[in-house]
Amino acid sequence: MKTLFLPRTVIVLGLVSFLNDMSSEMITPLLPIFLTATLGAGPAIVGLIEGVAEATASLLKLFSGRMADKGWNHKKMVVGGYTVSNLARPLIGLAFGWSWVLLLRFLDRVGKGFRTSPRDALIAGSTDTARLGMAFGFHRALDNAGAMVGPIIAWFLLQNNMSMGDVFLCSLIPGILVVFLLCFGLEASPTFAELKKLPPLRWSAIDHRLRGLILASGALALASAPEAFLILWVNDQGLQLAWIPLIWAAASAVKAVVAGPAGILSDKLGRLPVLLCGWLLRICILFALAWSCSASHPTLVWPLFLSYAAALAATEGAERALIGDFANKKEQATAFGLYHMVVGLAVLPGAILFGLVWQLFSPTMAFSMNALFSMGAVLLLKRQYRK
Repeated sequence: MKTLFLPRTVIVLGLVSFLNDMSSEMITPLLPIFLTATLGAGPAIVGLIEGVAEATASLLKLFSGRMADKGWNHKKMVVGGYTVSNLARPLIGLAFGWSWVLLLRFLDRVGKGFRTSPRDALIAGSTDTARLGMAFGFHRALDNAGAMVGPIIAWFLLQNNMSMGDVFLCSLIPGILVVFLLCFGLEASPTFAELKKLPPLRWSAIDHRLRGLILASGALALASAPEAFLILWVNDQGLQLAWIPLIWAAASAVKAVVAGPAGILSDKLGRLPVLLCGWLLRICILFALAWSCSASHPTLVWPLFLSYAAALAATEGAERALIGDFANKKEQATAFGLYHMVVGLAVLPGAILFGLVWQLFSPTMAFSMNALFSMGAVLLLKRQYRK
């Protein structure tokens, strides 16, 4: 089955991400409030849970990428990963302590770690190089579109007097559709009688531009403001609970609008200009967030939150397309796994440090610290590309 502009594999995986993020984002914008207001956890615990969750996924992304390149069935890995996530995640609604949330978020991220690298390799392997930015931009756009619909559904349910826990349980419905679409919509992957032997993974053998992206993206992940803390920020600025899913939905709508054109732009202008512009925009917004914490600025809540979302989405397609550009074609899943692993591992200490600085000093200092660290990531990327 051919489409006018992208392969069937890309279309199906985009729709899967739409449904999966619809399910996930019924929970994500409410989770920091659920942890702090309902379960009594502090900001440092929020940072710990988010950091452990992302680090878990990241470690598995390298393993799953390596196994996919050795010959494990890509489709089965993708189906298994999405199934685990969509069974574990809704059960957060039954949690009676933050430790249970930590366990369920861990299982959710195990599923994410198992599926992400083979999924990205399927997208890259089914698309020609000249359209990689478009393919990944399309995928990220649908992913973010689902992240827009999920919070709107959560808002509607909250407005109808449903508790946060029950909203979480309802996220199981789109999760079931995810597994159904994968099983019956995604084309079968080849199955090998025995696993292929791969050469040892050597850092020096990786293209220097790809090494530069991985190192700089890891540094940026260390310095990124976890989105859970942006929810705490909007709450501190006076935004009511009922509006939090809507501002999250609006941010996802902005990401959906920006991701596709930004990916296409990277096909035309090159990956580096798009990356640098997006990262520099992120730094400016972090400084603006730091300034806004000194006093209540309710009129700035929506513009700053949505601008930060746009900055994040502007580089998603370009980053993944760059990996497809320079990775060894026989080890693409490994390259995606290495990238995701480095980025995710950097998130753990970054999230914990951000939460501690927020709790012990101030949100202003936390945002300012991350803006300065992000400047270092930009300089690192430019330096690696000059080599």
